[in-house]
Amino acid sequence: MQPLINLLIEHLHKQPLLHMDETTLQVLDEPGKNAQSKSYMWVMNHTGSHSASVFHYADHRGQQVPLELLSSDNHAIMVDGYEGYQKACYDYGITRLGCWAHARRKFKEAQALQKKGKTGKSDQALAYIQKLYAIEKKIKEEPPDQRHIFRQKEAKPIVAKLKEWLDKSLQTVAPKTKLGVALVYLNNQWDRLIGYLEDGRYPIDNNAAERAIRPFTIGRKNWMFSKSQAGAKASANLYSLIETAKANGLNPYEYLQNIFKELPNVNDVEQVEALLPWNIKV
Repeated sequence: MQPLINLLIEHLHKQPLLHMDETTLQVLDEPGKNAQSKSYMWVMNHTGSHSASVFHYADHRGQQVPLELLSSDNHAIMVDGYEGYQKACYDYGITRLGCWAHARRKFKEAQALQKKGKTGKSDQALAYIQKLYAIEKKIKEEPPDQRHIFRQKEAKPIVAKLKEWLDKSLQTVAPKTKLGVALVYLNNQWDRLIGYLEDGRYPIDNNAAERAIRPFTIGRKNWMFSKSQAGAKASANLYSLIETAKANGLNPYEYLQNIFKELPNVNDVEQVEALLPWNIKV
């Protein structure tokens, strides 16, 4: 499968934007680690024409992994607030975008602690964010240049009001409270969060990556762990092919049957390219 995975990675590196995320994985036999230690499954995802997801196993969550997965060919990534991505962004000149869904989630958590029937700052923040999402829903089908125009005209003023509200709120709310944590997160991620306004191709959140990695997290509840590093790598490759096949409207079982039959007979790169989900005749 690796030749196909290599082509998928090449395809992802040509895209204007990648979604990325990571989740825990237990691998029993890893050198120098006990069986209960955490490893990670990472995902790189592109949605749109020729959607693709590539999963990658690593025995750690360090910044070295994004450095290996990304390159100077990448233009922008959409990620959560984890700082392990930042080194790759600095080194390769990649624009880093922040996820409004993560910011919204933290205010939802704070809102849940409010007294019943009471409204507060969490509701105010969520109202601002909801307005931004309402604009995205309205312009979803527009081409990128039109999305950019709409965002500059309609979303930018809302963002300016939210920033003014945020600056005032930071002065009156204790940072260790749930609301304070949400405000500090919003403030620390601000420049990344508003980055989507600058290009109509950029999304408002990282939900695409979370959707891509969800089948793995659901499956993990059943199979629980990988026995070996080789097994974890094989899982990553299989998830890559299955999720990419699904994203391109193929039946994953039929797709895997086909490539397992054809891959042993390929002689050149062109024949491997013919087996990519958007090229294959199933």
